[in-house]
Amino acid sequence: MRETMTHTQNKVQLTALGDGDGLLVTPRDSGSRFTDLFEAGLDELLADAGHLLIRDFKPSVDDFNALVRQYSSRTTLDPARVFHGDAAQKVDSGTDAIGLHVENGATPYAPELLWFHCVKAASSGSQTTVCDGFRVWDNLSERARDVFAAQPISYKRTVPAELWRKLAAFLAGDGRGPDEVTVADLYAQANPGAKVEFTERSDGSLFYHYQVFAAHPTKWSSRTAWANSLLGPSYNYEAPDIRFADGSPVPDDVTADYIDVTEQVTEEIAWQDGDIVLIDNSRVMHGRRAITDTNRTILNSQSYARN
Repeated sequence: MRETMTHTQNKVQLTALGDGDGLLVTPRDSGSRFTDLFEAGLDELLADAGHLLIRDFKPSVDDFNALVRQYSSRTTLDPARVFHGDAAQKVDSGTDAIGLHVENGATPYAPELLWFHCVKAASSGSQTTVCDGFRVWDNLSERARDVFAAQPISYKRTVPAELWRKLAAFLAGDGRGPDEVTVADLYAQANPGAKVEFTERSDGSLFYHYQVFAAHPTKWSSRTAWANSLLGPSYNYEAPDIRFADGSPVPDDVTADYIDVTEQVTEEIAWQDGDIVLIDNSRVMHGRRAITDTNRTILNSQSYARN
């Protein structure tokens, strides 16, 4: 356990969160306002911390949307979720536990920033889990590091026409509707350097094949993070076929190694009403404990940082 530290920056207070680099961001005093977060340099804090828990500012949904816009060059979405405002979507992923994953990590549209806003916290369960990919990579066996450094992971799945077209229209952002976009728009909006192949089926659905390394540099660092969606969920979507690029499966002993390491360094966020969590999606994986109280509301937003 690292020693707890607290200091102030601008008009917010920063406190060490958990055993890793995470930070708790709270008001400095009773005179602090939610808009103080606009000038708090959350993106700079995130570059060091990996994830931030912003607490006790009592934001509205509109406030949350405004904060996302303040730190984002553009937003993206999950086409299977419902919007609340112009940036936030309601998280609706069943009640089972969700494995650690990078948001949209099995696609060429993984955002740089991942935001959560707890409008109403559950009375028990449903904690969000976070796992710093730096800590995972540093603790994996030499064999596992060699295996993951040798070749990328391959993700293959089919997406219904309604969902891929909704995504393509949103990303294009030029006023065209879902019925007016094409597969070419998906290629045009994929993250720079993404290795992906799209094939539109005769029924309008889309098959894609995406390759990306499980361990890689991050948005703000050349340091290697093991951050991926090997353990991720497939709620609302077909489960992807996951293997190495050469078609081979991840060896059982390597799988056992990364499961053991991720469990050792995973931390929990026990939500309180009004909390906001900001995650570096290129570095820190997240998941969720099983929901035991369904009377909860968590909003999510996905975005790209301002350069």
